[in-house]
Amino acid sequence: MTVKEAYRYCKTVTQRYGPHFSIGFRFLPTPKQNAIYAVYAFCRYADDIVDEEQKQPIDLLLKTWEEELERCYQQQPMHPITIALSDAISHYPIPKKGFLGLIEGCRMDLQYDRYPTFDALMVYCDLVATTIRDLSLPVFGYHNQHGQEDGRAFATALQLTNIVRDIGEDLVRDRIYVPFDEIKRSGYCITDLEARVKSDAFIRLIQFQCKRIRGYFDQAANVIPFIDEDARLAVALMRNVYIALLNRIEARPFDILDCQIRLSWWERQKVIRQTVKDYRKC
Repeated sequence: MTVKEAYRYCKTVTQRYGPHFSIGFRFLPTPKQNAIYAVYAFCRYADDIVDEEQKQPIDLLLKTWEEELERCYQQQPMHPITIALSDAISHYPIPKKGFLGLIEGCRMDLQYDRYPTFDALMVYCDLVATTIRDLSLPVFGYHNQHGQEDGRAFATALQLTNIVRDIGEDLVRDRIYVPFDEIKRSGYCITDLEARVKSDAFIRLIQFQCKRIRGYFDQAANVIPFIDEDARLAVALMRNVYIALLNRIEARPFDILDCQIRLSWWERQKVIRQTVKDYRKC
């Protein structure tokens, strides 16, 4: 497979599995667009090893993917995703430790399917989400090292939105990422959640989650002015699309118990038009 074909493969994976996350990518210059597609596809593959039914032991598959990462950084890739990624890392300083952290986070899914507190959940988020900051910023271009916490806030906001959005889907896999103490504090309980009970207590729980996520998104806005100019619109779109997704969750919280909420094509286009309009004013 040629590098061009490998990038096309990564783009297909990204657009299929990350319809919200990847909306802004189309506004990146081609080299950055290709690189971020390769980064996302690698992470998606690792995530799917854990989430999808496998014929081989999951820990063995993660180890095999980790070995493929080593070959990638030695410029000896064997998979379409790592063929693209090996080219990307020759152009951008994408750290291998970010991918290793992500794989370690995937291993946590084999050990833990419940989180007693938010602090416990953040250990997981720092592996599977904050590493995305470390992998993405070198591609986007970033010139203020004092703002690493803003990048962490951005990655955390995205991950926490995904967690709330996927509550119903995760129940099918017998996983609950929402902290137990927060469930209890809302007047809800684990058995209610497992039974997908729709009540005022569930609404309070989701309102609390969304309010905290908005705080992270507010902080995340600080990172955008320090991104390379040719990537700012893409990053702003990523943030605004997820905020629109959060708005949908808040408006219809019970839906997340029954299905994964997605923005319609028209809703996404509306976010794109408004973000582009605001960007041009700046």
